[in-house]
Amino acid sequence: MTTFSKDFLLKIPKADLHLHLDGSLRINTLIELAKKDKVALPAYSEEELRKNVFKKNYRNLPEYLKGFAYTTAVMQKKENIERIAYELAQDNIKEGVRYIEVRFAPQQHVSKNMTPADSVRAAFKGLKKAQEEHNKSEPVKNGSDVEFNFGLILCAMRSFNKNTSLYYNHLIDSLHYAKEEEIASIASLELARIAVALKEEGLPIVGFDLAGKEEGHPAEDHWQAYQYVHEAFIRKTLHAGEAFGPESIFQAITECHANRIGHGTFLFDTDLIKDRKVKNKKRYIEELANYLASERVGIEVCLTSNLQTLPKIKSVQEHPIKKMIAMGLSLSICTDNRLVSHTTLTDEYLLLTNNINLTRKQLRNIVIAGFKGSFFTPYSSKHAFVKKVIERYNQVEAEYYR
Repeated sequence: MTTFSKDFLLKIPKADLHLHLDGSLRINTLIELAKKDKVALPAYSEEELRKNVFKKNYRNLPEYLKGFAYTTAVMQKKENIERIAYELAQDNIKEGVRYIEVRFAPQQHVSKNMTPADSVRAAFKGLKKAQEEHNKSEPVKNGSDVEFNFGLILCAMRSFNKNTSLYYNHLIDSLHYAKEEEIASIASLELARIAVALKEEGLPIVGFDLAGKEEGHPAEDHWQAYQYVHEAFIRKTLHAGEAFGPESIFQAITECHANRIGHGTFLFDTDLIKDRKVKNKKRYIEELANYLASERVGIEVCLTSNLQTLPKIKSVQEHPIKKMIAMGLSLSICTDNRLVSHTTLTDEYLLLTNNINLTRKQLRNIVIAGFKGSFFTPYSSKHAFVKKVIERYNQVEAEYYR
């Protein structure tokens, strides 16, 4: 069994394709902004917040999601979002991450002085500032390091209520007689229009996402939004198979043109197939997995997050990632939420390599797949960037494994 040190995993270039902005604040920044903006927190010390809110272990998904009420509360100003995005890029750069796709739901960050589009522009400004600082550094100039790049993914919500944000409050109030799924569909289509408009402005809007409770809130409710971004050549990802079964993944690729799947944790779980028309569940899953593999539909794997929110999975050994690797699926290792999950991308790779017996070649393939499976555009720039990443990876590997 090859062992990979944390130092080695820290130095290799990495990509994080599933990274929520509102789940990845610096905890000290959260405390500082909360004090400044008079946002009530359960405690104002890192120790107490780590103990009671942002833990290493959670009992269930509702407990995991509790912290987002506090993070989104301090993200109602453009300057706050810009700072949070800037610091997120800095933290990633510091640990060898050279490409990130930052996702968040801008409709949750609407205030009297900020529109959804404003919040996206603010995040872009912060990320761009960190990118320019790194890319002007001497190691990048002399070729001993790789430049840093990023993309933005706008996230629609499967469900919400009036307390979720000012935007959703106004939307629900104005649609008195509409069904819940109709309101969610209207919100996602509006976000799709925002995504296309911002892309035309020149912002790196590389993807569109759908998050929230899967069961009872099918992806097909949002097909109009996905068709809209599809026609504008924006890539698509969905949270699917995270808390529901293979059918959710099937719907993501058939109804929403998914290029990647967020989590996909229950891809192989026959017990979660509810469609009575599926007579041979084992064959259904085999064909679905083979389709994902052959079409290179990426799986964004978030190990720590899954262990924290899915009681059914008690260890990495019980996680389907080993089967995903064996079946040749295109997967990337991601953090999901750096603050809420109390993790970094280096920690995720350490968790993977400490529990799954990988060869050097297998690890290298997974790391590089994170870059190749990204939505980074244009393709010519992506191709040149991936080539530099591979060269840098080979350099670091040679230092540690002569």
